[in-house]
Amino acid sequence: MTRAAEVLDAARARGVLIATAESCTGGLIAGALTEVPGSSDAFDRGFVTYSNAAKIQMLGIAQATLDDHGAVSEQIAAQMASGALRQSDAGIAVAVTGIAGPGGSEHKPEGRVCFGIAQPFGTVTQTVEFGPIGRHRVRAATVEHALQLLLDALTA
Repeated sequence: MTRAAEVLDAARARGVLIATAESCTGGLIAGALTEVPGSSDAFDRGFVTYSNAAKIQMLGIAQATLDDHGAVSEQIAAQMASGALRQSDAGIAVAVTGIAGPGGSEHKPEGRVCFGIAQPFGTVTQTVEFGPIGRHRVRAATVEHALQLLLDALTA
């Protein structure tokens, strides 16, 4: 069974729908979940908010938070996840924002990805430094990590 199938089964067992809010992965997490046959009973919707404008318009991210912390931050990941929860029928949402590469900076290196998991009782965040392993590998690692965070949250 794939990790995505495990996540969907865990969501069904909890009786909740899943939403995703994705920046650097461009919808790959939603794609992994909906690749599983029958996922429609556990997956509600995905938001691909690649631009800052999309994050503000679709998820209600605060401009002040963007100004203070930048798009690649745990603060934005938290707001993305809670925004996806608020704008959906889901009981859990995962958000990712990061620098897949190539590029990055001294303060925001290539391979840094911030994750958020929102549920009605609160939101948790995490930053992972995947390193400069290449765009494709950063994105793939982000999907796997996001699915594991969802699974952990759903089975806690």
